[in-house]
Amino acid sequence: MSDSELSSLPFNERYFQDSSSNYHKIRNSALDNPETFWSNIAKELSWFRDWDEVLDWKLPFAKWFTGGKINASFNCLDRYMGSELKNKIAYIWEGENGDKRTLTYLQLFEQVNHFADALLKLGVKKGDRIAFYMPMVPEFPIAILAATRIGVTFTVVFSGFSASALADRINDSQAKLVITSDGGFRRGKILKLKDIVDEALDKTSSVEKVIVLKRANIEINMTENRDVWWHDSIKNTRDFVEPEQLESDHPLYILYTSGTTGKPKGVLHGTGGYLTYVYATTKWVFDIQNDDIYWCPADIGWVTGHSYFIFGPLLQGATSIMYEGAPDYPNPERLWEMIDKYKVSIFYFTPTGIRALMKHGDELPKKHNLNSLRLLGTVGEPINPAAWKWYYDVIGNKKCPIVDTWWQTETGGIMLSASPHLGLVSLKPGSATFPLPGIDADIVDEQGNSMKFGEKGFLVIKKPWPGMFLTLYNDSERYKQVYWEKFPGYYYPGDYAIRDHDGYFWLLGRADEVLNVAGHRLGTIEIEDAMVEHAAVAEAAVAGKPDEIKGESIVVFAILQKGNNPSTKLRVELRNHVRSVLGPVATPEEIYFVNMLPKTRSGKIMRRVVKAVASGKDIGDVTTLEDGASVDEIKRTIDEFRQSVED
Repeated sequence: MSDSELSSLPFNERYFQDSSSNYHKIRNSALDNPETFWSNIAKELSWFRDWDEVLDWKLPFAKWFTGGKINASFNCLDRYMGSELKNKIAYIWEGENGDKRTLTYLQLFEQVNHFADALLKLGVKKGDRIAFYMPMVPEFPIAILAATRIGVTFTVVFSGFSASALADRINDSQAKLVITSDGGFRRGKILKLKDIVDEALDKTSSVEKVIVLKRANIEINMTENRDVWWHDSIKNTRDFVEPEQLESDHPLYILYTSGTTGKPKGVLHGTGGYLTYVYATTKWVFDIQNDDIYWCPADIGWVTGHSYFIFGPLLQGATSIMYEGAPDYPNPERLWEMIDKYKVSIFYFTPTGIRALMKHGDELPKKHNLNSLRLLGTVGEPINPAAWKWYYDVIGNKKCPIVDTWWQTETGGIMLSASPHLGLVSLKPGSATFPLPGIDADIVDEQGNSMKFGEKGFLVIKKPWPGMFLTLYNDSERYKQVYWEKFPGYYYPGDYAIRDHDGYFWLLGRADEVLNVAGHRLGTIEIEDAMVEHAAVAEAAVAGKPDEIKGESIVVFAILQKGNNPSTKLRVELRNHVRSVLGPVATPEEIYFVNMLPKTRSGKIMRRVVKAVASGKDIGDVTTLEDGASVDEIKRTIDEFRQSVED
């Protein structure tokens, strides 16, 4: 890789004085003796029975803490009931319509027990699967913790998914029961969730019961002998349900990937290893103190909501904000209003969300007092340096470290990140810094050989870790093929990355999104970063399209910052800007100005869709797409631009 190709990444730019000697010492110790290291971490949780073996590793299947018995609900709640922590607030909830509630750990414990008994009375038992299709309300984590209490495996389906997508997931998991709501609030509208569940259940046969929460107070159909209201289900239920003593590898949940790269995969996570890993990584990365107010706005429908809204914070005894609505409704300052109102100290958000709010300028966040913030985080995709700096300067007031985290649904928890709790490394805008303790990460070439510093390659994980998923549900062969065959013996997450001369890791996007332009391999993230460096650009998505001469040519879709208008002059300026930052080989062939980009409901740009539109191909499955209008707009923009060229 040439210096010009790397110049968009601020390898030498640093924030915060390095205080990481302890951090690196712990990392080295963990790699030298991983089983002892993870065993000591696991002992910080409550086990009904100690394990016989830390790791049973039969490549590619790992079982952690075999013989040990544990329960997620017990670790999140019961172990606090003999201390003052039981009176601490667990959740501060606000609905989009202004409704508000708080729940202490004791209140949460009480409601979890009642609902666990309700599930038992409806015939649900250890080993069964249940499905969730819920709005972001307190009953959601209550029901999840109740399910874990009795050994039920749950699957959450994001409440924006279609009836067809819901049916597919119910059928694959063979869910016995569905928990839903009459409706939920989103952008000022009521989503009729129960109606969607009814439509989905016309295409399924495994579901015996449906529990319905009254949230929106709308008229719905209730099927006799199948549907039961939440408030009726908990009548005459017990105050205490003994938690099941579960094997460490007992299936905790199945979470289906978003489908940005094809048919969703059912990622199956166990209990003991997963809890150990999210407990440790929450502590290391977020450094939650007793008086912190923690806010991760992720919906529980995504893995971030599982690991760093429910389990991780509860295992740390944290107080969390829970919010039902969209982050920019009814206005783009909603998040800043809530941070000010609730004195949030730790905030964990997506780069896409940051860029979407960044385009509205600095004046909106500056209207609010954000001084309570002490730590910022990013999740979901690599953050470009320009957005990182805006987040640091404007939201964090140049005093908050930013933990830029890389991980996946499959990994269960954060794999690469700074770790303020263990000792903060100097931060570089756009870099996830280093692997966390116990994570043996490397960057390799096509043959699996380690790359030199400054060379692009494939990210791999060389050793098992407790948070890793057990397998793909009902498809172990696909598990082996997708994640373990490309580099035998190594876990391959499918990401492209480089490591700089200081050892910092930089994620460059999905490997299948790497462009080959005239023999040069370019990550889409690199080009997007260069685009966003320009003051006129708020967001960008890059795709390649077939080119007879160069193999692929570069196509860019850009959302402009407020106050900038599309023009031929600006298009030329942006093309020259990318050329100057990355070199001639990275010069975009086409640049289109759009008002929105196709994103999943978790906020990730669906680059597969962008590429398909740019190449004139079928866009495939878009069940996870936030707004289909964005696809139509991109198509229309391309057509109009091409027409203007022809004219």
